[in-house]
Amino acid sequence: MTKIITVPFGWLLSFLYDLTNNYGVALIIFAALVQLILLPISAKTKKSTMKMSRIQPKIQKIQEKYADDKQKQNEAIQQLQKEEGATMGCGGCLWSLVPLLILIPLLQIIRQPIVYLLGESAENAAAIVAYIKEAAPQLFSGNTYYDEVVAAQLIPQFAEQLKTAVPGISADALQGINFSFLSLNLGTTPPFNIFDSTVWAWDWAHIGLFLIPLFSAGQQVLSMFISQRANNSVITDENGLEDKETAKKSQSNQSSKVMMWMMPAMSLWIGFTVPAGLSVYWFVGGVLRMVEDIFLTKHYRKIYDAEDAERLQKHLAEQAAEEEKERLRAERRAANPDGITENTSKRKLQKKKQQAEEAAQAAAKREYEAKRGIVTEETPEKTTLSGIPDRPYCKGRAYDPNRYASETTEE
Repeated sequence: MTKIITVPFGWLLSFLYDLTNNYGVALIIFAALVQLILLPISAKTKKSTMKMSRIQPKIQKIQEKYADDKQKQNEAIQQLQKEEGATMGCGGCLWSLVPLLILIPLLQIIRQPIVYLLGESAENAAAIVAYIKEAAPQLFSGNTYYDEVVAAQLIPQFAEQLKTAVPGISADALQGINFSFLSLNLGTTPPFNIFDSTVWAWDWAHIGLFLIPLFSAGQQVLSMFISQRANNSVITDENGLEDKETAKKSQSNQSSKVMMWMMPAMSLWIGFTVPAGLSVYWFVGGVLRMVEDIFLTKHYRKIYDAEDAERLQKHLAEQAAEEEKERLRAERRAANPDGITENTSKRKLQKKKQQAEEAAQAAAKREYEAKRGIVTEETPEKTTLSGIPDRPYCKGRAYDPNRYASETTEE
């Protein structure tokens, strides 16, 4: 299965090396092309990651609601992810491992340059390594895994002998491979122990190789930091405002903290255990992924910012309406500090209006009769049993305050 990647990628790296005649430049262009090929996957991964971060407030509410029922909690979260389009499918975190999966077969290409870059068969490559290793064993280390890398650099020195020892060797293969880049040999493994005088010297050839894994690890830390801040920035509450508290407690944020230290540690391990060429590829690819992540974040932030602006506008409109209601309530309280309100029911208002009309008619009648000299006896005002004109029967229709007065009088 690895040949699906090694064969086309090996041909591409070989083409770039022939084109540039520089192994380091070829690796840089190769890393850029690989990242360009993976751009659709990176976009889906970024979209899913930001969407997962965005729904963290809803996930936390589900976790609080079903705190005692993990099954319902998981079902509700899965349903939410499905509705929001944040499932762990083709755009999920699984695809973020693709660059790392490509790194594994790429290591095979780099450790077998005679096969993949020079185009020799596995049998010819083994014969070339065996001859050079026998002729100059002191140039090889104890790690036989990278013998082909060492031999590829020494082919030009043994070109005439190899024509006889390996009859099928091609003219292109006899030129070997120049791993030099910025005065660094990318075909060697960077030394880790700077105190071992047998493998370390204080010159650019050793210091430069030592710095490559460090730069790669530092780039990973910076990349994870930028990505985490970008993902946290899209976590907003129901009003469209950034929710920093939820971001701190989110599961994705906790995972990012773990990855922030795991990825740099992996970069260091890769850098000091494989030829420097692979570290250069990993470093350049990491820088490109970081830049790509920034642009993808800006792209998706425009969509999410529009959603947040709409929610914030709605929230501000509701807040303004509530403030206006409170202002009117304050004005009414100021106008009526004692809280005494008049009964303004429709029935009461109609009755008062009728009484006012009757009183006006009676006053007009009296004025008319007075002008005509007509004298009328005033009828006594009818009193109610309760003494309250508006509620004449509030003590009941059969109420009689003198019901028992006759018996008391007789006694």
